[in-house]
Amino acid sequence: MGGMPAVVEQRKRIGFLSFGHWQNASWSQTHTAADALAQTVELAVAAEELGVDGAFVRVHHFARQLSAPLPLLAAIGVRTSRIEIGTGVIDLRYENPLYLAEEAAVADLLAGGRLQLGVSRGSPEPAYRGFDAFGYAPPEGLDDASYSRAKLDLFLAAIGGAGVVPTDDGGRPGAGRLAIQPQSPGLAERIWWGSGSRETARWAGEQGLNLMSSTLLLEDTSVPFDQLQAEQIAIFREAWAAAGHERTPRVSVSRSVLPITSDLDRRLFGRDANEDQVGWLDGAISRFGRSYTGEPDRIAAELAEDAAVSAADTILLTVPSQLGVDYNAALLETIARDIAPAIGWNPKTVPEPVG
Repeated sequence: MGGMPAVVEQRKRIGFLSFGHWQNASWSQTHTAADALAQTVELAVAAEELGVDGAFVRVHHFARQLSAPLPLLAAIGVRTSRIEIGTGVIDLRYENPLYLAEEAAVADLLAGGRLQLGVSRGSPEPAYRGFDAFGYAPPEGLDDASYSRAKLDLFLAAIGGAGVVPTDDGGRPGAGRLAIQPQSPGLAERIWWGSGSRETARWAGEQGLNLMSSTLLLEDTSVPFDQLQAEQIAIFREAWAAAGHERTPRVSVSRSVLPITSDLDRRLFGRDANEDQVGWLDGAISRFGRSYTGEPDRIAAELAEDAAVSAADTILLTVPSQLGVDYNAALLETIARDIAPAIGWNPKTVPEPVG
């Protein structure tokens, strides 16, 4: 704890965010789960070569999408040397926090301290209470959100090196306590909370977690999505400063950016309305962010005016993963060359200090 933290100008980062869909259809380049996993690794390698800063994956269960991220991220980590690897986000309702702590530490060590782990209570899913099937029903008196936060507390204690289980003393609990192994120094400062509201953003700031602002917000105040998201980020930063955390937090937002530079792009994405959407989701009126589709120079100008993109230090670009590695590498190259400089990004091709 301390006084008000110094304002530190952070370098703008861009990364890709993949859902890892697969579908055995004639148009798909990703027919199987094996395809989805291998292509995610190869795209991360290509992205690093382009100077892109991050390779992030969405996590969903009971769907033909990426579901077990840490083995995948470990594979990316050993194939790359600089790019950040991360999740957006892991649903803690499905997790054993101590096993998650072990897996996260292993992936982080293999990557040399590049893991940026996004976690949260989770989002709507195809399975009805799928986490119950995993054996993780909340105990009596705790709802899903409270149970997820209790799991987060145990996870953070574990990666911080706290003793989480008593030693064995001849078949009885001993006086000492054991920490999970391995430990990965600095990992605790690279945990992000996926926030879908202003209130959870405030809570994340109080807790000292980095903020991963959701692609949708479970509220609507009739202002454009980017302004609502920028307000959420401001609330997070105010809460962080009031709590007296000494380091500078990271903040990410995700955007769908689809530059049209070919006839194929035009056929696939040329009809996009480029508008926010408002609807009913998870029991609340929600606002969904728009896509940015069109000529690169127009997208660059529009993104430069996006309030949340300006407020965040990290922009995660959702990729149409079923179109394959070559298509998505070319998409990222166009963004890096023709669009990202307009939001203050420049490629970084040498390793940064871990932390």
